[in-house]
Amino acid sequence: MGGLQNCRFRRDVAFMITRLTFNEPPAIAFGGASFGNVGSFEKIQGRALGELDPANPLNAVITDITLAPRNVRGMVEYAVDFYILRPVDASRGNNVMVFDVTNRGNKMTYLPLSFPFRAPGRYLPNNDPWGPDDAGTGLLMRQGNTVVWTGWDATAPRGGGRMTLTVPIAELDGKPIVAPALEEIMADMPQNPSPTAELLNWPLTYPAATLDKSEATLTVRKYRDDPPTDVPADEWEYIDASTIALNPAGKKSFEPGMIYQFVYPATNPKVIGIGFAAVRDFASFARRSACDALGTPNPLAGTIQWAIATGLSQSGRFHRPFLYLGFNQDENGRQVFDGMMPYINGSGGGFFNHRFGQPNRTAFKRLSHVYPEQVFPFAYSRLTDPITGKTDSVLARCEASGTKPKIMEINDSNSWWFKNASLSITTPDGSQDLDDPAGVRFYLLSSVPHGVGKGRGFCEQLQNPISPGPPLRALLTAMIDWVVAGKEPPPSNVPRLRDGSLVAPSSQAAVGFPAIPGVNYSGAANVRELFDYGPEFERGIISRVPPVPTGRAYVTLVPKTDQDGIDIAGIQLPDIAVPIGTYTGWNPLARAPKDECSAMGSFIPFAVTKAERVASGDPRLSLEERYGTHSRYVEMVRQASERLVAERLLLQEDAEAFIKLAEERDLGLPR
Repeated sequence: MGGLQNCRFRRDVAFMITRLTFNEPPAIAFGGASFGNVGSFEKIQGRALGELDPANPLNAVITDITLAPRNVRGMVEYAVDFYILRPVDASRGNNVMVFDVTNRGNKMTYLPLSFPFRAPGRYLPNNDPWGPDDAGTGLLMRQGNTVVWTGWDATAPRGGGRMTLTVPIAELDGKPIVAPALEEIMADMPQNPSPTAELLNWPLTYPAATLDKSEATLTVRKYRDDPPTDVPADEWEYIDASTIALNPAGKKSFEPGMIYQFVYPATNPKVIGIGFAAVRDFASFARRSACDALGTPNPLAGTIQWAIATGLSQSGRFHRPFLYLGFNQDENGRQVFDGMMPYINGSGGGFFNHRFGQPNRTAFKRLSHVYPEQVFPFAYSRLTDPITGKTDSVLARCEASGTKPKIMEINDSNSWWFKNASLSITTPDGSQDLDDPAGVRFYLLSSVPHGVGKGRGFCEQLQNPISPGPPLRALLTAMIDWVVAGKEPPPSNVPRLRDGSLVAPSSQAAVGFPAIPGVNYSGAANVRELFDYGPEFERGIISRVPPVPTGRAYVTLVPKTDQDGIDIAGIQLPDIAVPIGTYTGWNPLARAPKDECSAMGSFIPFAVTKAERVASGDPRLSLEERYGTHSRYVEMVRQASERLVAERLLLQEDAEAFIKLAEERDLGLPR
């Protein structure tokens, strides 16, 4: 107990985690399966209490932290869920913590890393991944990693095993804060569980301060550039302070696919920026502390030497503001993460550190476009913004404090079209390539969608089924080698202006996308507009709701394609390098074909024979013309797989899986 007492009463370190509680004793995971030399794993889950000094400059960047209630020590408290999978025998692990930042409370990146070939539609979150079949291929375990998840999104709902975060509510002079808030509503959005229901209920992120309908407005439009039309007050209702109903009393005025904006007086804003500090503090505690402030032992004490953060989509976008706001330095001045591998973060962050913020929002051209997601600075290089005149870098604070991690920024093709990924590698006006900063790599997963899917759903074309799992697994392996052993990872592989592979999306000819019968090329891309959010936006306070367009925008560029419509640059998986159809990162929305079908990409099959192709007017070669025989197709997949293995962009086990899938695929060709 002496060591714990020393830990408890030391005065040279800040106790950021004050108390650990455990839901249950450690439990053997994966049915007791053993993973190579590492052996078996166990699950540990519980809740951590933390506290923040609002006077600490490292915490002062959190919006409204000075308006949060304080405990008797003058600290701001929070509570966060944690979940750990660790080797039972820590000495057989690799001393690496893979900290998988959660997505709306869900454990998301774990899925493609563990189930790289899972069929479309089966990537539903598994928020308790310790059962006999939950290790997937067991890659993370065979490597000896300790995998950690916590909450950070204070708006993530409880239930379903989601990782949650409880934070205080800001008050002004002891009174509730009331201000206008915006909810954008579309039936295509995941918040609505039944878009075809007679009655559409919509949960509000923050409760309404009053149920007086005259103080709220609801408008509708089909496209962003259409003028909004007011929805009559008798066509929506408050169910309670946290929910509104559209189509009440059997009315059918609500149309799926339309863009609705609901502005209402909201109250009780959560101090949601604490989410960044919660990740910082638990990750730092896990790798460096012996116990919490009360002497409860840290279950990972002495087992973690290196920490790598991962994340996917929302949790990938978490990484950029985490770095920009300086959270990779803990309150004791120590570096938190040695490496960060965000996937699908485009060039933006999110509505993560604002009064009445909504971290669940994701901005596309059509969807939630007006929320603050992509805000300068976009790049890891120090640049001057030609629109605002500001000079800054995402890494400015990290470089000043010596806490800059190694970074792999990975984006799918959809992120170049709708998450403005080009702004991370070009000047804001899109006129020049940027050199890669030291310790940073960029990768495009060619023609891979944001959302893996099948069928058409809300989209005009079949959805793109290509999974990002195989390259993410290879790149995580390379990241571990980079952090632990200093082995340089594969070079960046993204489109560039200098070689003509990065182009403007408005012209089909410039992009190089073929004229395929039945395929609508709209050139729709998310142009990152500069909005006026009000005079206090720099403090995280939005007072102009809805925000006002300024008429100024940054330049969005996209990958150029080959004659089949496939991205030329980037990591081409075997299914992309040896295709059976055109794969894209975009897909028109069936109900509004000038806009995108959110995160989905397209799959447009090739004709099987030349005769079929000619009859349909398809300019793309048929399978017969490309491969001739099934065995030739399999051989080309083998060659493409071997090239990627040699480049460390594909693991050998996944290359073998690609070849096996090619052998089993029925293309209608002679053997």
